[in-house]
Amino acid sequence: MSVPAVLEGLRAAERAAGRPEGSARLVAVTKGHTLAEIEARVLAHGAFPLGESRGQELRDKSAERPDLEWHFIGPLQRNKVKYLNRVGLVHTIEAAWQAEAIAQAAQGWGHAPDVLLQLHNGEAQKHGIPAPELPATLRAVQATGLRVRGLMVIAPDAEAGADQAGILRVFQDTAARAHDLGLSDLSMGMSADYPLAVQAGATLIRVGRSLFT
Repeated sequence: MSVPAVLEGLRAAERAAGRPEGSARLVAVTKGHTLAEIEARVLAHGAFPLGESRGQELRDKSAERPDLEWHFIGPLQRNKVKYLNRVGLVHTIEAAWQAEAIAQAAQGWGHAPDVLLQLHNGEAQKHGIPAPELPATLRAVQATGLRVRGLMVIAPDAEAGADQAGILRVFQDTAARAHDLGLSDLSMGMSADYPLAVQAGATLIRVGRSLFT
């Protein structure tokens, strides 16, 4: 596929959901790809946020192209915080200490990224905040001074047996929790399931594989 094909699918999903065109934004997942590949396969078709999950790769690419919009979308360990100085949005906050570490580092940067809280999807091996702990974690993260824009979730793995209805329920539940908490952004959906995420209200979809194959 390609960026135009993904965008066509995204616009079709918006129309099917009765949503305005452009209400869901593509985050191009670029880990493992060079800047030359990114420029040829992604940026040639427009300006998109670029999602990275590897700290040193993010550091090197964002240093070379600080003019681009960088997002961090991987599990956040303490030793990766120093690589977030050029990031506009961190999708994967799952504990208050992560926000505290970012807020502290941001004092030296002179600016701080916005963040999303990652909701646990119920699968034992996945990262995220258990749903009952979400309100308390939100308060703790907001207390650091970081701006919490919304929630992120990774759907159950279809290859492991999750059906479409189950995936949609996870997205809908995440959207309902964001609404109840007064949060507007929803980072949901990847190459295999983004139409369902758009149906449920995603504002950011994270697609990588389909852009480079």
